Amino acid sequence: MLDALRFEWTRLRTLRSTYWMVSSGLVASAVIPLVLGLGASDEPLHADAVNLSVNGGASFVIPFLAVFMAVVGIFATGHEYRHGTIQPTLTALPQRSRLILAKILTVTALTAVATLVSIAINATLVLVFWGEVPGLFDDPVRSALLGYLAYNLIYALTGLGLGLLFRGVPSALVVIFLMPLIIETLIVGLTMVPALHWLARAVKFLPFTAGEELMLTSPANFGPAAPDIDFFDRWASGGVFAAFAALIIGAAWILFQKRDA
Repeated sequence: MLDALRFEWTRLRTLRSTYWMVSSGLVASAVIPLVLGLGASDEPLHADAVNLSVNGGASFVIPFLAVFMAVVGIFATGHEYRHGTIQPTLTALPQRSRLILAKILTVTALTAVATLVSIAINATLVLVFWGEVPGLFDDPVRSALLGYLAYNLIYALTGLGLGLLFRGVPSALVVIFLMPLIIETLIVGLTMVPALHWLARAVKFLPFTAGEELMLTSPANFGPAAPDIDFFDRWASGGVFAAFAALIIGAAWILFQKRDA
């Protein structure tokens, strides 16, 4: 197992794409507190604003860091098939389950470190502009930031599972962008049509939408036309997202054991 971990860590740290993806995620997340600081530093900070600034807008606009880390997850397996390195990899490490587990552990560790670094950078920017970061270590901000960490980890592992399931990069990228940004957004939008209010009962089971509940400091608001969506609580909603990721990884893991390289 140590050999598999050493192999994966060497592969991950010697790829330029790893540095590009992590750096892009950190910069994109830092833009949110920077813009807020430049435009609204004279306004008082409340819990929602602190959370929004420190998580880089993930709870309101696009979870930039999570998306970039999901791409790192996709590359962890997709690159192996795209560049034909999966065969020499399996020759060196024929224990397939160990190889998958090593990829999961390395991507998880990198995502956790990147998320903590992003939180530190964004909190520093808030401190520079406002002179304080109120409630950072108190609820509801503390729980929301722990949820943000969990959300990024699940998102990255979903990408890893998709890359392994599709045995390539393009299809996995399409799903990781299409499903949360188009399909789930469309379903949530359709619930605002009176004749389709019944769709609201399904929204709490949409994996990426449910996952966003992990990062909130106040109930989700989809607008005055939206019906009441009875979401699960923070960690149960995260469980819906985690179950989806586990389903993807489980299916990919089983197929990886059976299919030829």
